[in-house]
Amino acid sequence: MVAFQRWAADHHGAPAAPLAPVTTDTEAATRYADLHRWSTEDLPRFWTAVTEYFDVRFHTPPTAVLTEPVTMPGASWFAGATLNYAEHALRAAEDPANADRPAILHLDERTAEPVATSWSELRRQVGSLAAALRANGVRPGDRVSAYLPNIPQAAVALLATATVGAIWTSCAPDFGARSVLDRLQQIEPTVLFAVDGYHYGGKNHDRTEVVAELRRELPTLRTVIHVPLLDTPAPEGALHYDDLVAATEASNGGEPVFEPVPFDHPLWVLYSSGTTGLPKAIVQSHGGILVEHLKQAALHLDLGPDDRFLWYTSTGWMMWNFLLAGLLTGTTIVTYDGSPGHPDTGALWSVAARTRATVLGTSAAYVIASRKAELHPGRDLDLSAVRCLGTTGSPLPPDGFQWIYDEVKPDVWLASISGGTDVCSCFVGGVPTLPVYLGEIQAPCLGAAVESWDPTGHPLTDAVGELVVTKPLPSMPTGFWNDPDGSRYHDSYFDTYPGIWRHGDWITATGRGTVVIHGRSDSTLNRQGVRMGSADIYEVVERLPEIAESLVIGLEEPDGGYWMPLFVVLAPGAELDDDLIGRIRTSLRTELSPRHVPDEVITVQGLPHTLTGKRLEVPVKRLLAGTPLTKAVNPGSVDNLDHLRFFEQLATTRKH
Repeated sequence: MVAFQRWAADHHGAPAAPLAPVTTDTEAATRYADLHRWSTEDLPRFWTAVTEYFDVRFHTPPTAVLTEPVTMPGASWFAGATLNYAEHALRAAEDPANADRPAILHLDERTAEPVATSWSELRRQVGSLAAALRANGVRPGDRVSAYLPNIPQAAVALLATATVGAIWTSCAPDFGARSVLDRLQQIEPTVLFAVDGYHYGGKNHDRTEVVAELRRELPTLRTVIHVPLLDTPAPEGALHYDDLVAATEASNGGEPVFEPVPFDHPLWVLYSSGTTGLPKAIVQSHGGILVEHLKQAALHLDLGPDDRFLWYTSTGWMMWNFLLAGLLTGTTIVTYDGSPGHPDTGALWSVAARTRATVLGTSAAYVIASRKAELHPGRDLDLSAVRCLGTTGSPLPPDGFQWIYDEVKPDVWLASISGGTDVCSCFVGGVPTLPVYLGEIQAPCLGAAVESWDPTGHPLTDAVGELVVTKPLPSMPTGFWNDPDGSRYHDSYFDTYPGIWRHGDWITATGRGTVVIHGRSDSTLNRQGVRMGSADIYEVVERLPEIAESLVIGLEEPDGGYWMPLFVVLAPGAELDDDLIGRIRTSLRTELSPRHVPDEVITVQGLPHTLTGKRLEVPVKRLLAGTPLTKAVNPGSVDNLDHLRFFEQLATTRKH
């Protein structure tokens, strides 16, 4: 970050970074605020600086960085430029000194030591597979789909797809057939990479029947590529992945041939959770993702060739795509295919220790689970290599911050981040030059003009408001698939504040430049005219050892009343008696306010989540309001429908 600022000051007019070391937190905050202001006030100059500093290889140079007039949606970046994302992801392999260094380290539940794929081998496999795709008729713009877990073969397949200019999309194999088809049928893929099954939680999970159904229901498929993880023979008509990556005769010895594509050419399609209908098919570009991920990985996570980057994720979550950003900075990425909690809750900490990860990413939920399990990873494991711990997925409460510094490492850099699938990156996140404050995200990211707005469109400081982005980012979607007039895209982000991206998060932008995320604004609690974030309630309630998980809903009733129940999943052996209810109410009243105290505390067997593990607040609210389940939520987007049916039954009971 400091090196970039000094270079940008010399070459592009960025604020100077004095050589003298920072002596106070205030000075550090001022320096970063000045740099951030420059990055958002002069977008063309900032993004030009990013492309030059990281030596982005344009096959054809751009005629303009940001075409006037600048609008959202519709911003046009680096018009006329051509490039290829995969060329940059494999650039480290061009240096002979890196030939035998690991590009990928892989672990699963059954391997004790990580298996390495070197940079030279990664480049060779990508070249061979790209040649095989071309030989099977894959051309720029074709869609290549994958039903794969977080394994090196998935990374190779994505890079080979990008190499030929085709468009990648992936689903994790824990998705059922209906969930996968809801996604893939929208984009009509010609190729499917598919596993026979996967191993998770100590068990094999066969997926041959699901794959057979996908083949039947995707009529556009011309090629199916079998990736055997459970040693099942390839189904009839399928090609074998191992054969394709082994063949070098038709692939220039395995040397990739990168297709130059326009800056805004689609790189991949990601999907929204699809809880209230078909998932939105979000299209992001080669150039937009390349420059955003270079900035985010190299500057905001400080990743470089000496790092090992591990983020617990699946191929159905944008963090898997972001994990591959480590390759852009010459970093060794660590792929883990397995449960973070098998054979015990400390499994992911063990993976970090065994792989000597320097940057470890996980979810806020995993941190809280580790705290509740009374783990001591810093004491019991060698985590000396970990310099940065990233968290995302949901707001990390102050207790989680404190537990990390008490039980993981007292001098670790905690980079809590928040962004979204929508941009495959962060709006706010870690800054290596800034201090960490308990319960707060360090700052808005460079180039991201993030503000907190009230309903009338006025910026707020030290008050809760809507997270908005007032200027375009290169990785914003080029659009949604099958949205020819752009209406779905517009209505998703730009209908509340014209020309302004409204993300749907409820945040506080503090006077010292940090950000606090309170949860989704569409599920915001509103009691007696005071708007409250559900995350604040979860933090307090889930600190109690008897509570495994909780969900709070605020429901406007037809008679003008407001019902705010709190649903709790109890820890094993716990009982929801008057004493526990009293302690819940007292904790919320004293630590937050009387308005945060629920009308009722109701125990449930379990809570429903999206397939990527997020609480389903809005669909539950709809169910309690009387919306039928089939209209309140897309059943294929939910991890456990039985947990959701409880709320449908509760709504019926309350009516009578």
